Amino acid sequence: MQHALSLALVVLALCQAGCGRGNEGEKKGPTIGFALTTLNNPFFIDMKKGAEATAQRLGVNLIIQASERDIDVEKQMQIVENLIQRKVDALCVTPNGAREIVPAIVKATQAGIPVFVVDMKVDEKTLREAGGSIVSFAGSDNFEGGRLAGEFVASKLGGKGLAAILEGVPGHETGESRSKGFRAAVKDKPGIGLVSSQSGGFDRAQGYNVMQNVMQAHPDLQAVFACNDLMALGAIEAIAASGRTGSIVVVGFDAIDEAKEAIRSGTMDATVAQYPAEMGRVAVESAVIVLKGGEVPAFVPVKIELITKANVDSVVAQQ
Repeated sequence: MQHALSLALVVLALCQAGCGRGNEGEKKGPTIGFALTTLNNPFFIDMKKGAEATAQRLGVNLIIQASERDIDVEKQMQIVENLIQRKVDALCVTPNGAREIVPAIVKATQAGIPVFVVDMKVDEKTLREAGGSIVSFAGSDNFEGGRLAGEFVASKLGGKGLAAILEGVPGHETGESRSKGFRAAVKDKPGIGLVSSQSGGFDRAQGYNVMQNVMQAHPDLQAVFACNDLMALGAIEAIAASGRTGSIVVVGFDAIDEAKEAIRSGTMDATVAQYPAEMGRVAVESAVIVLKGGEVPAFVPVKIELITKANVDSVVAQQ
């Protein structure tokens, strides 16, 4: 009986000690809030994974929240305000609007919380005039990515043909930069005609509908550049529904898994890889460095790469 009682006390003591260490572990390290655009897009799911893995490796607490839709600016502002109220030590955000997110960033600035912007740039003039500031931006050169797409389309068409653009959300800096890059690439190629440039809202269903309308208005269309892969996949479905698979060059942006599978199967020709997991890693690492008294560059570039059938498998292996 005495032996059993002693054993029970030992087990209880070990449990209490273990529980105590667990609670202390939870309290150790800074808390970083991460306001993601949405988790209904594989691109941001990969970014979340990169941020979580880095937070675990560095021993920091990470709170990730996201809007349901990437155009829901009001919801994202509520998320940022909630993270401010929870007194996070640093804030990472992928803005749902380059100008619209500014008031929320200003509140974080006033609360003394360093802000790190990821993927989509904030409008610098609006932010400066509002009295807000960010520490660093981590992301790809979206203009350059669009330019790569434009050069690929021009080459694929042999310098002659009709092309269209499926734009992102109006006013969304990311999509606008990609579209501008594509336009810049084909501007000096007189044989490439840009017959349509319409918003597909970064949405697969909208991409499908817009692509249907573009093909009906321009039956001789030979290429389409979609400013993200979801719209590109919608365009592929519209092309298939019209019986034109293989006759229209399709280029997307983001290199999500389904897009890479489409490249392998031949229904999609190319996409631009951005490495969102790397963005998540860089954002959390930058926040930790600054919280420890260090400094980070104002711009931390994350590489981009054109993915085609020739290199899709090697890129998958690297990831």
